[in-house]
Amino acid sequence: MKRADESPQAPRVILKTNLPGVPLLKRGKVRDVYDMGEHLLIVATDRISAFDVVLPNGIPDKGKVLSKLTAFWFKILKMPNHLITDNVLEMPKVLHPFADQLEGRSMLVEKLDMFPVECVVRGYLSGSGWKEYRKRGLVCGVPLPAGLVESDKLPEPIFTPTTKATEGHDMPLTFEDAVDLVGRGLAEKLRELTIGIYERAAEIALDRGIILADTKFEFGFADGELILVDEVLTPDSSRFWPADRYAPGGPQPSFDKQYVRDWLDASGWNREPPPPSLPADVVEQTAARYREAYERITGVPFAAYRGRMGVPS
Repeated sequence: MKRADESPQAPRVILKTNLPGVPLLKRGKVRDVYDMGEHLLIVATDRISAFDVVLPNGIPDKGKVLSKLTAFWFKILKMPNHLITDNVLEMPKVLHPFADQLEGRSMLVEKLDMFPVECVVRGYLSGSGWKEYRKRGLVCGVPLPAGLVESDKLPEPIFTPTTKATEGHDMPLTFEDAVDLVGRGLAEKLRELTIGIYERAAEIALDRGIILADTKFEFGFADGELILVDEVLTPDSSRFWPADRYAPGGPQPSFDKQYVRDWLDASGWNREPPPPSLPADVVEQTAARYREAYERITGVPFAAYRGRMGVPS
């Protein structure tokens, strides 16, 4: 008799990749990054972090959702980006023996000079933005109208950048702080691009029944051009809310890891390592939210266990 985890419907959870002979550059909270010479290999594992701590158990298919949604958005937004291929068979042959670890969750990308700023954009008042607004009436130096409630749609999207911390928390920046880091001209261009991409993506998502409440982008620089990089418009980097259940005045149901954060808060964990293990039902419900986000946005059944997923045209 087969065990439950041997069923084709029980996907393999990858918490850490192991590619002997391929130089590991770093392991982030979710991604393993390998040095391929003139290129990088970015592998989205199934690790999940909350409150800047990586949890002991992963979320099935999470890495594939992150990678394939990013590839989808790169294609549909038609903006210069760093993706070379997400097809393992088109990657260097040294990677082919590791296809079981890489398929559906890896991207071969260009190496770029990166900006030391996370480009956050908010279209709705939630999370840390809501907390700051309640205290000060503004978010990252941007004044907002009085009387807004949690999850309200903002009069227009706002640019609320943060630092890009290698360890610990990203720290909020005002626009003038960003100017100090990268210069006024580049800061203005980053703000313009960030808000422009958000507005396009939010319109696309809403057509598919999802509110894009906020998100963050990263940019690199190549040949005098700003390039969109890394993770784009995924449940890890964005707040996705079901449009048909939107009701301002409190937290919203979501397709991201808020379910995990809520469980951790209720568990009494003090947000310091070591974190508790997630119960099986929390893991599965979180995985289902990630898969549903992929399916709603792309219009393609997830079916990750069947092999490579296509990217819609």
